[in-house]
Amino acid sequence: MKIDLDKLTPREITAELDKYIIGQENAKKSVAIALRNRLRRSRLPDDIKDEVAPKNIIMIGPTGVGKTEIARRLSKLSGAPFLKVEATKFTEVGYVGRDVESMVRDLTASAVAMVKTELQEGVQEEAEKAAEEALLDILLPASKKVEPQKPGFNTSGGEEPLVITDDNSTREKFRQMLRDGKLDDRPVEVSVSKQKGMPSIEIFSGNNFEEMDFNMGSLSNLFGGGKKKKKVTVKKAREILLAEHQEKLVDSENAADMARERVQNMGIIFIDEIDKIATRQNRAGGQDVSREGVQRDILPIVEGSKVNTKYGIIDTSHILFIAAGAFSMSKPSDLIPELQGRFPLRVELQDLNKEAFKTILTVPKNALTKQYVELLKTEDVHLDFREDAIDKLAEIAEEVNQRTENIGARRLHTIMELLLEEVSFNAPDLKGQTITITADYVDEKLKDIVEDRDLSRYIL
Repeated sequence: MKIDLDKLTPREITAELDKYIIGQENAKKSVAIALRNRLRRSRLPDDIKDEVAPKNIIMIGPTGVGKTEIARRLSKLSGAPFLKVEATKFTEVGYVGRDVESMVRDLTASAVAMVKTELQEGVQEEAEKAAEEALLDILLPASKKVEPQKPGFNTSGGEEPLVITDDNSTREKFRQMLRDGKLDDRPVEVSVSKQKGMPSIEIFSGNNFEEMDFNMGSLSNLFGGGKKKKKVTVKKAREILLAEHQEKLVDSENAADMARERVQNMGIIFIDEIDKIATRQNRAGGQDVSREGVQRDILPIVEGSKVNTKYGIIDTSHILFIAAGAFSMSKPSDLIPELQGRFPLRVELQDLNKEAFKTILTVPKNALTKQYVELLKTEDVHLDFREDAIDKLAEIAEEVNQRTENIGARRLHTIMELLLEEVSFNAPDLKGQTITITADYVDEKLKDIVEDRDLSRYIL
């Protein structure tokens, strides 16, 4: 849900984040201020605006405590272009793989898609009218001479005779039939774009040249692109024609311009697992040299540089970068000093305890218990989670995280799936029943696995 940030204070931003993320108040406060500063900067005079750089953030904490979710919800809240990347996917200049500039290109591509969707919504009514006229032209080709037809046969493949004429009264009758859905199942032929026969090939450059999206499928004249006839139902044809007219009514160049502006001023790039490219102190070797090389390639992007994309040049100076990592085997100070300096804000996220797990299970809009209740309700099976069951599930999650790998709230997903495995499997045979989940029920389903430390290491 995109909200008017002009009316949203930092306190209200954190309140929105509270609906989905439990705890981590310091992290929420930092990102709320960063988001509000975007609005403040937009109100500055031009001579000062360019001097105000975003305060990039490093989030430090174990997996599953909300680092990625905070960044993702922030982007949804603001409607800003957002991209999540993993630092380990990149290779330094001169090596085969993803170059760091590709994160800016990917962000721009997602922004263009976002803007096009918004613009298409604005021309929805006009596109629907055009699609309807095009569909009527297919059903009632004005230039086609009407030939006598045998009973039980028509050109559209139906069983009843279809009288084709181009007079207005018949066209209006067909228009009403279309709107009433009476022709939805009638087959028609429409022109659709041919599937591209060859995959897109990305050519990565070791220098600052534009990444080439060499799309072999787009060479329609050489590889058989263009249009082809396809027989579909009227209902499907309407969808195809609507998408086609929406695309035609949107100015692609204008969409690209709007997307570039949005990326440069509101874009958010979330770099996960940045700790994996930190170079550990007192160690030297090929792997650490490569990690440092990736850091040095990321540095100019975060500092502010111009990146060529197929939609135009993007200045990264005012993109907000949020980095995150567990830093269990390294420290933020193991990053190169120049990169550390570009992330002035450091926020430590806390491990989740039993009380946090209880809240996660029940309070957020997307709480796991709510998800399972709604899923099984589709099979007419009703789940009733009792308070003692929630307490027991939270206790198990905390215990297993402490004695095995700490994966935060993700542990709850595994536990809930095992707990409700039998109910989910047998749901079609349990229609109309209410399944009450109590502490005893949880013990019965999970006790053996929890007590068997070796088994829980692999299953939980």
